[in-house]
Amino acid sequence: MKTIAVLTSGGDAPGMNAAVRAVVRTACENGIKVYGVIRGYNGLINGDFIEMDLRSVSDIINRGGTILYSARSVEFATEEGMRKAIRTCQEYGIEGVVVIGGDGSFRGARDLSERGIPCVGIPGTIDNDIACCDYTIGYDTCLNTIMEMVDRLRDTAESHDRCSVIEVMGRRAGYLALNAGIACGATSILIPEVPFDIQKHVIERMKKTQRTDKKHFIIIVAEGCDVDCEALAKEIQAKTGVESRCTVLGHVQRGGYPTVRDRVMATRMGNYAVKLLMKDTGNRVVAAQKEDVVDYDIFEALNMKKNIDLDLYNVAHEVSI
Repeated sequence: MKTIAVLTSGGDAPGMNAAVRAVVRTACENGIKVYGVIRGYNGLINGDFIEMDLRSVSDIINRGGTILYSARSVEFATEEGMRKAIRTCQEYGIEGVVVIGGDGSFRGARDLSERGIPCVGIPGTIDNDIACCDYTIGYDTCLNTIMEMVDRLRDTAESHDRCSVIEVMGRRAGYLALNAGIACGATSILIPEVPFDIQKHVIERMKKTQRTDKKHFIIIVAEGCDVDCEALAKEIQAKTGVESRCTVLGHVQRGGYPTVRDRVMATRMGNYAVKLLMKDTGNRVVAAQKEDVVDYDIFEALNMKKNIDLDLYNVAHEVSI
């Protein structure tokens, strides 16, 4: 291939810039022209491109967010929108596209690949919910951010003998909540993959630990649980007598400097994606499996199911009494 493009789509994740940097520099070092697409698939439709070189991506490996910006494209979800994107690619001579994002972004990459524009997906999402992938770019940074925020909330909870109910991101996946809950010593962790009963899994656990002289508590709730944290805090206070407060961490979880793990993995994945396109190989998703970087067919990747580690969930509750 002589010309490729790179875009970021969906929710931003720390490490996306490191992946963009790796794509651009790998392409440049192999004599490939590379365009950065501004605002995801919208930019691909509208031809909102910037030609990038080695210096275009200087000093971005340490930055959160994405220098290419991100947006969700309603138009691209239509057949006409995809046709426009393909025409734009043809006009600029773009022979392949690297798409950094989550499941929705990969569906767009699949649709483009089916219509003759080879695409390679790189999993960039804090949720860590890409089934073919043990680890997604942004997950580690987000976990560390949650841990820091919860540690700060613990200070005030401990000072006032309070219960802090904390909602974390994760959409329909509980990986952030489970691992952050373990790291922060949460008394209860509510995730969408495991059925729960507030009375049994929160109230009774708190009362049990109260009998061992515990006076402050952390409850972690994944946003996909469809639990009103304000209402839960009031219920806890009413039934246990422990003053309770709700905190929704929100978009602070998406930002910040990416961790070493995110920077290294993003770099490896970006390099790998370009090497696939150099072989005229598209319709693939780059994935981290254990310590290796591998690739899957996009159709296979989108049809895979990812299950929560129930052993880890049981460990979390066994050691948090």
